[in-house]
Amino acid sequence: MDAFSTSLTSASPATVTAYRSDVSAFVEWAGRAGIAEPHLVDRLVLRRYLAYLATRRYARRTVARKASSLRRYFAWAARTGRLPVDPAAGLGAPSGGGRLPRVLRAEELEHLLDDPPVVFDADPPAIRLRDDAVLELLYGSGLRVAELCGLRPGDLDLDRRLVTVWGKGSKQRQVPLSDPAAEAVEGWIEAGRAQLANDRTPPDALLLNRLGRRLGPRDVRRILDRRAAAPTNPHALRHTYATHLLDGGADLRAVQELLGHADLSTTQHYTHVSKERLRSVHEATHPRAAPSTGER
Repeated sequence: MDAFSTSLTSASPATVTAYRSDVSAFVEWAGRAGIAEPHLVDRLVLRRYLAYLATRRYARRTVARKASSLRRYFAWAARTGRLPVDPAAGLGAPSGGGRLPRVLRAEELEHLLDDPPVVFDADPPAIRLRDDAVLELLYGSGLRVAELCGLRPGDLDLDRRLVTVWGKGSKQRQVPLSDPAAEAVEGWIEAGRAQLANDRTPPDALLLNRLGRRLGPRDVRRILDRRAAAPTNPHALRHTYATHLLDGGADLRAVQELLGHADLSTTQHYTHVSKERLRSVHEATHPRAAPSTGER
């Protein structure tokens, strides 16, 4: 398993962890079925496993991800001579499909960015400055939470309103900073960061937690839990960023670049969200847009 994990050089740490977990779960299931060696696995065994997952009421998206992990593993095993053939070549699985991404409403964004709960009045000023910077970067630049947590002071060009981001597969891209994001980050750097920093603070960490360590994804989720009016996760702000760009007429290819998607089909998912939002607005506001009752 370690050799397989090492081969995943272009994958993010979270993806590597998911691959290891998915393959380990299959190995455990196969062992209970008396299949103790990889060369004993064939297409029928893999299909039985996917059927088993379906009976366990796993979501289609989860089954599709696990099938992808198995395809990746067995392709690697065959390529490196560990297996004579790849039993997972062309292995099908239910399409990920699933729910449309959640997009925050205008009042939710206002509450999150401009009107935090009263509980924040008791926070030290440095915490408020940091949290403002975190939320403005997530929504204003559409960063992934891992990208946000990995930011270094040198990645920011506040004069040009740009931030350099290291995305999945260590791919670098530059993303514009909104004016509110630039102002929030500048406030954090000038008046907040030094208040949380200590002798154990990584010098290359832009955002810090209350212990002075680099801010982590769990820290970001806690910030959202405290400030959001309704349950919200960091990726919802990225979804909202992309959808608002498309609603405003942004070109799909430009949004792909801004989000750091390798495949345009990933970005196209947001067009469905945007169309649904526009349809909802149309039906709610246009006098002749009411759904037909079928009567004449």
